[in-house]
Amino acid sequence: MHMRLMLLGGGNALGQALIRLGAEQNVGCHAPRPPEGGWDSSHLTTLLDEHRPDALVNLAYYFDWFQAGQVADSVLQQQEQAVERLAELCQHHGVILLQPSSYRVFDGARTTAYSETDEVAPLDNRSQALWRIEQTVRALCPRHVLLRLGWLLDDSPNGILGRFLQRLERNDPVFLADDRRGNPTPVDDAARVILAILNQLDCLAPLWGTYHYAGHEAATPLVVGQAMYAEAAKHRQLRLQELTPRAHADFPDAATEPQHGVLACRKILNTFGIKPRAWRTGLPNLVERYYRHD
Repeated sequence: MHMRLMLLGGGNALGQALIRLGAEQNVGCHAPRPPEGGWDSSHLTTLLDEHRPDALVNLAYYFDWFQAGQVADSVLQQQEQAVERLAELCQHHGVILLQPSSYRVFDGARTTAYSETDEVAPLDNRSQALWRIEQTVRALCPRHVLLRLGWLLDDSPNGILGRFLQRLERNDPVFLADDRRGNPTPVDDAARVILAILNQLDCLAPLWGTYHYAGHEAATPLVVGQAMYAEAAKHRQLRLQELTPRAHADFPDAATEPQHGVLACRKILNTFGIKPRAWRTGLPNLVERYYRHD
């Protein structure tokens, strides 16, 4: 790759996956250590003034956006302000900005897959913040790629997968929705997609815009949980004997989590030639890495 690449958020699970994959393909990137308290507008201004990358991948707020159960409004507001400043700086310095977003910008009311042109309707404060961030990036930094991702799964102890695996080692019932649908997407697969996009942008292809990517085969949390359970049983003697199905409407997050969050990935296939990979193939590595860290 000829572009000088900068990665914000190199310490989180998706950032680490991107660094690992980049090393395998001889793609280096500058991943600055975040300041205490995280990246804010002033630190970003100093960073971009001192370093002039050709492209920047912003994973600085990955955990809050994709793994955390809840995020405080004040934190989301600070992150919005930081991304606004980042978009201004990227436009000013001629830097390509790759900014992740989420299936959460949709309300999940339709049962068919969402395309990039479908109307958004965010349900909660986090998804509303993500939608405003998308609009800000589009308005301030024309040379951008907004990548909406499905149900991201990683090997971090406090992530969605980690919290689930910890519950399997207790005897308390675990309820999972059997009528909620989405696309599980291992972080290694998401990293593959980000790198593939960057490689094509490196060839000076002006493929700016919004794209969807998510793992192949839509599934319910119950189906995903059963697959995780089967993998976990290879590493641990699990106390919990079975998972219990429950309706989406009976969960506390029913009003804030889209019931149908399936993403259509035709545009990214037609534009970049990126084919979705089956999420099941990435699950063994994720679970193995989780238990290796445990």
